[in-house]
Amino acid sequence: MPKFTMKKKEYFDKKTNPLKDKEKIRLNKFISNSGICSRREADKFIKAGVVTVNGIGITELGYKVNLSDVVKFNDQKIKTEQHQYVLLNKPKNYCCKLVNNEIESAINLVKSSCKEKIYPTDKLSKSDTGLIIFTNDNLLIRKMKNNRLKTIYHINLSKNLKQEDLEKIRGGMFVNEKKIKAKSVSYIGQNKNEIGIELNIGSIKHVKNIFKILNYEIKKTDRVFLAGLTKKNLPRKNFRHLSKSEVNILMRL
Repeated sequence: MPKFTMKKKEYFDKKTNPLKDKEKIRLNKFISNSGICSRREADKFIKAGVVTVNGIGITELGYKVNLSDVVKFNDQKIKTEQHQYVLLNKPKNYCCKLVNNEIESAINLVKSSCKEKIYPTDKLSKSDTGLIIFTNDNLLIRKMKNNRLKTIYHINLSKNLKQEDLEKIRGGMFVNEKKIKAKSVSYIGQNKNEIGIELNIGSIKHVKNIFKILNYEIKKTDRVFLAGLTKKNLPRKNFRHLSKSEVNILMRL
């Protein structure tokens, strides 16, 4: 395939592209970094002829682009912004969506972390506390939603959990005709009203229903472990940026 070269100044607009032109990268990586799809999927789209670079259709695998190049996917310009990964220890009474009163939104707590707009990879209810990841990387958001991740909650009950009920939870219980089984569940120390429970992300609502069926009121739900991440050195209402190694681990899920 013939090579096309064009002057950078024809396509680079500092006002619209926040990244500096450092070096060329593979086209599939450029597309993947935008969060549209994985590199393997990007190769398929490139071969299918739905990707253009500076107005020119590219079907060559391994083709390299500058960060300043105008890359379009299905005639839509791919935005090139720096990916951000922020871990928040969410306090109580903050929801995980935009609301009229921004003070009540957990998103508002991480606004100062970066200039990019970042969003939660999943949701904790307003009454729940604990770990939640915010990012502008759509690929990671999809991974977090589609993969079963190790998640540990500390649950505080209004009364002690009977041993027989603990065994019922361990064995699995039916909620709305669906059997729900935690990976592990145990008392925390000597306090039988404090329970540690490990489950797949997204299943906490079912666990809450289990305790409801067993006539236990949940006073507090705190997510203390999320996909290898913990609350260590992260006080409530505080956030930190994930390290490169932590991001790499998440991307391999």
